[in-house]
Amino acid sequence: MNIGKRRVATAAMLLIIGVMVADAQTQRGRATTPPASGRAQSTPASSAASGPVIVFETVKGNFEIETYPAEAPKSVAHILELVKRNFYNGQRVHRIVPGQLVQFGDPLTRDMTKKEFWGTGGSNRAIGVGEMSAKHRHVVGAVSLAHPGDPKQADSQMFIMFAAQPKYDGQFTVVGHVTTGMDVVRKLGVNDIIRRARVK
Repeated sequence: MNIGKRRVATAAMLLIIGVMVADAQTQRGRATTPPASGRAQSTPASSAASGPVIVFETVKGNFEIETYPAEAPKSVAHILELVKRNFYNGQRVHRIVPGQLVQFGDPLTRDMTKKEFWGTGGSNRAIGVGEMSAKHRHVVGAVSLAHPGDPKQADSQMFIMFAAQPKYDGQFTVVGHVTTGMDVVRKLGVNDIIRRARVK
């Protein structure tokens, strides 16, 4: 299948998923990440010099994310602004795909009574642009932005890769990579709390 046909097929698949999500009331508005399928390949994350570093302090320990403002300026600026507003403080991890990724960034996760809606929340201000770059791929430790079917609608939710998934390249904006604490990231589970996020 050539690239054009593959993109059309991907778009059609996302459209079908979107219809299914809209039909399920508890899933309405949920930010999507790559499905839990396909063989994972282990590839080290990029170690190239990048931008500001975000420190996430969790109940399992700390991890740091180095950002990519050169390739994803609007996306990185958006996340940094949220961090400086203490947006992530007190949130919980709301999704784990074993062996593939961990996801967080929904303010609804502060409320256990709203657990059925976790994954649908955000800052209510979409970034408005998809900043996918061939330079940064979905390798181990990559940090990417979730969205409800359109990369332009990405907001606060992000996911960190446990394993390489090259088939997701070009579909989600990679905003950075974990530089320290990947062992902590791997220990995170659903309900684990992010005590604090700060720019280093």
